[in-house]
Amino acid sequence: MVHKNRMNRLAAVCLAAAIASVAVPAVTAHAAVTPRIDLRVLVVDDGGSSVEAITAELRDTGVPYTRIDLGSGSRPVVNAAFLADTVDGRPRAKFQGVVLPNESPFGEGSAEMAALTAYETAYGIRQVDAYTWAHPGVGLEYTDNGGYSGTLDGTPAAVTAAGKAGPFGYLGGQVEFEDNSPLIPESYGFMAKPRPGYTSYLDAPVGSGRASLVGEYTHDGRSELVVTFGYNQHQRQFRLLARGIVEWVTQGVHLGQERNYFAVHVDDVFAPDARWNKDLNCTPGDYACPGGEGQESTIRMTAADAVYAAQWQTSKNFKLDMLFNGGAGEEWKAEHGGVDALTAQLVADRAKYRWMNHTFTHPFLGCVQDTTTVPWTCTKNAQGAVNWMSRAEISAQIRDNNNWAASKGIATDRTELVTGEHSGLKTNPQQAQDNPNLAGALADNGVKWAGSDNSREPDQRAVGAALTVPRHPMNVYYNTGTNAEMADEYNWIYTSRADGGSGICEDNPGTSTCLPDPLDAQTGYLDYIVPAEARTALRHVLNNDPRPHYVHQSNLAEDRTLYPVLNQVLDTYRTLYAPSAPIVNQSMKDTGVELQRRAAWNAAVAANQVTAYRIGKVVTVKAPSGVVAPVTAPTGTRKQLLLGTAEFGTAYAGTRSTWTAPELLQSAVTLNLP
Repeated sequence: MVHKNRMNRLAAVCLAAAIASVAVPAVTAHAAVTPRIDLRVLVVDDGGSSVEAITAELRDTGVPYTRIDLGSGSRPVVNAAFLADTVDGRPRAKFQGVVLPNESPFGEGSAEMAALTAYETAYGIRQVDAYTWAHPGVGLEYTDNGGYSGTLDGTPAAVTAAGKAGPFGYLGGQVEFEDNSPLIPESYGFMAKPRPGYTSYLDAPVGSGRASLVGEYTHDGRSELVVTFGYNQHQRQFRLLARGIVEWVTQGVHLGQERNYFAVHVDDVFAPDARWNKDLNCTPGDYACPGGEGQESTIRMTAADAVYAAQWQTSKNFKLDMLFNGGAGEEWKAEHGGVDALTAQLVADRAKYRWMNHTFTHPFLGCVQDTTTVPWTCTKNAQGAVNWMSRAEISAQIRDNNNWAASKGIATDRTELVTGEHSGLKTNPQQAQDNPNLAGALADNGVKWAGSDNSREPDQRAVGAALTVPRHPMNVYYNTGTNAEMADEYNWIYTSRADGGSGICEDNPGTSTCLPDPLDAQTGYLDYIVPAEARTALRHVLNNDPRPHYVHQSNLAEDRTLYPVLNQVLDTYRTLYAPSAPIVNQSMKDTGVELQRRAAWNAAVAANQVTAYRIGKVVTVKAPSGVVAPVTAPTGTRKQLLLGTAEFGTAYAGTRSTWTAPELLQSAVTLNLP
């Protein structure tokens, strides 16, 4: 949507008095010249969580910004020279949008507010008031006139018609405020009736009417996005609105892009998983479990489970990633009369899934373990050096599984690999470094993307020529096949010793919280664990986080514990978002490429090696050679080719965006806006 306060207002005579008072020479001296608007956002930070949340959105989506610490005595003064200058004889606005903690952080009547006001008016720059109260100064009535102020937990807010037609058109409509605990107030704010010049984008019921929580206030030749509730970067109500806030303040043209990603890796396919023992509170057959000898039990999908998995995928329009251990499946088959209906069913349905190598028999690929100790340790040779699995053994595990898949007609991408337990990679504290033989074995088999555990290593890193792809573990345990087993193990981990638990939560209060009471064994999983885990996974989805989640084949067996979590994530998402913003369900390789590009882009931006600006309807982006740029622009934008133009980007959430680089014989990306 083209806003009336764009650059074509620069020559308006009515601006003369405001501009002259703070001296914006670039505009007054070159009124007839279309200015250059740099694609960068100015953030004035008061240390509050609301500005921090918007800053996180800019950072995590790749939007360059300049942050001013409002409380710093050495911060720059916001004046005409700070905001604008002249480049090659053309007036330049250094910032395409402004984020403030409230409508007047420098003080009413201050020289800095006057300079900022004149700048926004002259260049058509928009301003976000991250959190303020309801009053006429922001286009709202006081709350005592048909409004409300107080706790907003559970408030059923909704996007208005103007919001759907404007910056929040990607939403389904409902934006209910989180209410995760009845004991803790989570949100506070103001709901108020609009005054002239104010357009409500998000409102909620108050009495017999409705009152605004977010809206646009147009006045004095400027536009402000007014937010009248406090939030942090993790709360769902902000996550839903974050994209729209950035689109609004940048007028739909900016560096960076955002998607909502969700992929689920099912590890150990074809292999059995060891089962939790509720009497011993450990897992016999899986490391140390005192008293567990002879009580081993395993969980493995059946053919009926495989049929259900395929049907579920179709019903939810969502594809699972099957991470398989072909050799472990062959071992199971040999131990069960040479018959394996599960493998037969999954192979028959092989085209319905994405498949990934999880090694042939799922051995530990790091150091040679001594599992007689708790925790296990690395064995050492007579010279005191760590004993490592050899390069040849690791390579065979990768190669044999690939060959097994090929013999079954299962298509895989051989550049992808997730080792059993992410083994071979460093595992603190027992194994402080990667197996030195791992990188060579990956190279031997053409592996470029190696799955890692996000809870241990959230950042992508190199393993020889390969790069890791961190994966989120889900709290749907690998060693449980039933809802009751899940609740029992959860109670052991998350209840105090007095309540019969392990006390781990008491010993680690900084990372774990004890349950006030143990969960009911029959209802606790569905009533408590599923909503909590779905909420966590959905938070990742709404956070522009492409990292996949992982579970195990045991979670598709017996009570099929995974599906209630996935159903809640997918159903909730599709209620919250319009069809224009579908979940992106991509391969691990694509996620690896995404993370690699983000790292290169962020480094280039941090080093001030990116130049990007808009002059009228032409956008220019220059980045270092080899660095592709994430860019978002309106529908109808065309990319300039050597000869002619092409439609820019891919459609998502009502805009077009992609990673882009100059075409052959070009030194910059040039986009022509509609």
